[in-house]
Amino acid sequence: MKRFFKPVEKDGSSKKANVSASSPFSSVNDGEETAEISSENGDNKEPLKFLTWNANSFLLRAKNDWPEFSKFVENLDPDIIAIQVMMRALSSPPFRNYAVWWSLSDFKYAGTALLIKKCFKPQKVSFSLDRTGSKHEPEGRVILAEFESFRFLNTYVPNNGWKDEETSFQRRRKWDKRMLEFVLQNSDKPLIWCGDLNVSHEDIDVSHPEFFSTAKLNGYVPPNKEDSGQPGFTLSERKRFGAILKEGKLVDAYRYLHKEKDMERGFSWSGNPVGKYRGKRMRIDYFIVSEKLKDRIVSCEMHGQGIELDGFYGSDHCPLSLELSAKSCESET
Repeated sequence: MKRFFKPVEKDGSSKKANVSASSPFSSVNDGEETAEISSENGDNKEPLKFLTWNANSFLLRAKNDWPEFSKFVENLDPDIIAIQVMMRALSSPPFRNYAVWWSLSDFKYAGTALLIKKCFKPQKVSFSLDRTGSKHEPEGRVILAEFESFRFLNTYVPNNGWKDEETSFQRRRKWDKRMLEFVLQNSDKPLIWCGDLNVSHEDIDVSHPEFFSTAKLNGYVPPNKEDSGQPGFTLSERKRFGAILKEGKLVDAYRYLHKEKDMERGFSWSGNPVGKYRGKRMRIDYFIVSEKLKDRIVSCEMHGQGIELDGFYGSDHCPLSLELSAKSCESET
């Protein structure tokens, strides 16, 4: 399947970034799936402002929410935007200022997009955790951009599910194992990892810990007690996520700055306002950064509030932003 492409330029402009023939901007690429991007801009600065958002169910409400989200992006003015579960509606302002990479899925619920301001040219963009471009990540869950001083990883992590079967628990275990291998094998350069990571690490990261830890689907109880509970809040998932952070020397940017529980703004996912999940919320969207970058964290904020999904722009997830200070000569030595 053709999984990435250049968006249509509505202003009729034929200007293109200086890219190689394998770049997704020049044409749809059915062969090599790693784009090497050349840059002749000697004073090219590094990106410092980032935004991630799981736009789940966005298409159903795009007509009403798109102008509001566009205005939000215009005001925030991020250098890089990481999107999960997004389709082909990003060729109008303010997104015209960005070059776009897509990693699409055969299913509407998955897929990712990475928008990078045209003044910032990554050295390389890959679509798999193995970075070789030899295969495309199933369901379009990965886009990895490499810059001179750091790697930027956008992921839409598989949901753990409720039952011990190939499409849930085992799939998530395999993902976590691969993610741990990735961070350990790529420690030569600082990492910024973002997206819907589908895990709430600590009790503080959910609104109702007891509810989520004891949640069941149709009364099913997994054989392993550590797999019990709400997907994203099972003990096994949380332990594996903690191991990735510890062994990979990574820092949860939001929690690094926000130590206390915030019942109004401290969660990125909110349950349906109607039913038993009303008021039940989780923090499952993240910016994770290498420890080498933690002293450069200026802000990390969630831009949604309340159980009525204010600032969620039609999704059940709200946008999350990260800002870093400019690199100094001493900051990463």
